[in-house]
Amino acid sequence: MSVAVRLRDFGWRPLRRRRPVLSGLDLTIEQGERVGVVGPSGAGKSSLLHAIAGILGATVPGHLDGSVETSGRVGMVLQDPAAAVVADRIGRDVAFGPENVGLAREQIWARVHESLDRVGLTQGPDHPTSALSGGERQRLALAGALALDPAILLLDEATSMLQSDQAEQVRRAVGECVADRRTTLVVVDHHIGPWLGELDRIVVLAEDGSTIELDDPGRLVADHGERLTAAGIWLPGIPAPPPSRIHDDLVAPDGPGPSLAVRQLGVELTSRRIRGTTTTVAVDRLDLDLASASLTALTGASGVGKSTVLAVLAGLQTPTRGTISGLDRSLHTERSPHTERSLHTLGSLDLARQVGWVPQTAEHGFLTSRVRDEIEFTSARLGRHVDTDQVLEVLRLSHLAEANPYRLSGGEQRRLALAAALAHRPGLIAADEPTVGQDRHTWAAVTGWLRGAADSGATVAIASHDPAVIDTADARVALTGRFG
Repeated sequence: MSVAVRLRDFGWRPLRRRRPVLSGLDLTIEQGERVGVVGPSGAGKSSLLHAIAGILGATVPGHLDGSVETSGRVGMVLQDPAAAVVADRIGRDVAFGPENVGLAREQIWARVHESLDRVGLTQGPDHPTSALSGGERQRLALAGALALDPAILLLDEATSMLQSDQAEQVRRAVGECVADRRTTLVVVDHHIGPWLGELDRIVVLAEDGSTIELDDPGRLVADHGERLTAAGIWLPGIPAPPPSRIHDDLVAPDGPGPSLAVRQLGVELTSRRIRGTTTTVAVDRLDLDLASASLTALTGASGVGKSTVLAVLAGLQTPTRGTISGLDRSLHTERSPHTERSLHTLGSLDLARQVGWVPQTAEHGFLTSRVRDEIEFTSARLGRHVDTDQVLEVLRLSHLAEANPYRLSGGEQRRLALAAALAHRPGLIAADEPTVGQDRHTWAAVTGWLRGAADSGATVAIASHDPAVIDTADARVALTGRFG
């Protein structure tokens, strides 16, 4: 059997980082082999995929050691699906890869339609990419990768923002593609359990740089369950850990959060292009109650409006219709202490005093070039004290205090985004998919922070497909798309 991927004594150290993410890695993957890669947050899983894709050292700056050899065309689904969008329409986006390898027009569009159908993206090729949810962008990125007909397919947390039935459809599409074309598959996923039936081998990356290679994925839990669980790796059949207990000094708001009543909320999103505009109804006639000192989970399939609702609650999206009451006390500002105002009309400082927004795409919230500065940025401008060293320790970021936020792993970026948004202890919290990319230890820290803020008086709303974090909520609201 021919070799598809070979890494020899491979090492990778991101720009301006003192310690390498990967060091001395030797790995061989045969053509047509299906390999899962697991490990704690920050162990180098995404860096391994980036190395195979050939983007380290050029597109992603840093220092390389050793060698990487690949055979055949590579298709990759990035952990941040928004980073892969290159066109304003779904069809044009999926066509980008086939166009760049010189396929004939009829072949290109046959592959576009086939790939969109495989991943279950039904909006049509002329639908704006800007109107897609995070989960829909994940499926769009996979469609683009499949349309290339790659010899090697790399998936980085490709189902992390999908509901279970949608995730199963994606795994089925990948399995069919691999079987039909003998494609080499490398899957990175914190929750590897649902993928085990598709895999021939598991590679475990440890925090100390060592690796474990398991040739029988079915024996993963029986032979290595205790060791891997202790290392923070999610394994099938093992319950989630309890949320960490975070000290009130880090999470308790200055005052009680508001109790909000959302009535008949409607949001229409407009996409503009040269030939006109397209309006998409993102939320329609939603009624929602959020209690003070509670955690509410917004659930539902990708594309039903969860992120849009959070953006409205965070004051970042202007609603088209409907009302939000209960904000009067929480929105008193220094300039107008006796006047009730809508969140979306507040200036940035007044809004920051009231609301902490944890974005689905972590990089959208970054404002500095150093992790420590990122955590302190908002608090410093609001004149609020934050124990930065304690925040770093709780969220397992201490060793990255001097690092550039844009050079972190996906899971590390999400924890930093949470710290940056919530370190000043706002009374209203809106967190979008906050546990994506987390191992068991960091999941407990993130969930513990949100749970602790709610228990201390904050009003917390999260959007999530993670059943474990949903189980920690005081209330759950399932959005359907038809009525929100």
